[in-house]
Amino acid sequence: MSLSTADRSLMEPVTRRLSALRPLSEKARASLEYAVLEGLHRAGPGEDLISEGDSVDSVRVVVSGWLGRYKTLEDGRRQIVNFIFPGETCDAYAFLLSTMDHSIATLTPAVYAEIKRPRFESLVAGDRSLAEAFWCETLLNIAIQREWAINLGRRVALERVAHLFCEIFERLRPIGMVDGNSCVMPVTQTDLADATGLSVVHLNRTIQELRASGMIVLRERTLTIPDLDALKDAALYSPSYLQLYQGAEATRRDRPSR
Repeated sequence: MSLSTADRSLMEPVTRRLSALRPLSEKARASLEYAVLEGLHRAGPGEDLISEGDSVDSVRVVVSGWLGRYKTLEDGRRQIVNFIFPGETCDAYAFLLSTMDHSIATLTPAVYAEIKRPRFESLVAGDRSLAEAFWCETLLNIAIQREWAINLGRRVALERVAHLFCEIFERLRPIGMVDGNSCVMPVTQTDLADATGLSVVHLNRTIQELRASGMIVLRERTLTIPDLDALKDAALYSPSYLQLYQGAEATRRDRPSR
């Protein structure tokens, strides 16, 4: 399948993200591109792509836009338990469960692909590099979830927000969505509050504190971090839990030549 310039641009976050986890073979890249482009859908902000309790029969791959995994209490309070960025899946192997234990909603306009389970299983069975990349993504999500648990359980408000900004910046790097010391920040303060377990008022006050200290500039849906090391220090941030993004080069060195 020969991709047009527009299709290649659309697919870039997906192939860059997975290639950062495991170097993909040319065969894997071509098969994945075809499967994604064949199943594209668009959604506006605030749409549930799948809800808690739904059965799962496909893998959703985010092509553009930001999504959030969330749980809601009976009184309507929402906790975002992770963001999903371009190039990431909504749990590659969720179809192994009988039903979803959380919901996934768009936080911005989004483009995503649905790959039915038989097609996905055929893709990963047909190429080891693709199977490894998706398993690495699953392991990475688990590592991120552990870090978010520490955020809620042990970090104070300023550390939580600073840590989230550091993580967003680092997770956007592999797909080329970082420009110098800036990255997009298209979500609302309500979304950020729900992700950090803070009220909107407390979240806003914390952002103002980070701004006043000169550690961030947040303007026109863009986050700028003048000194990333200083922000990491304030957040008690260590990128080690994102180590799988540095695994591709090591895997390439260790894999025997053919």
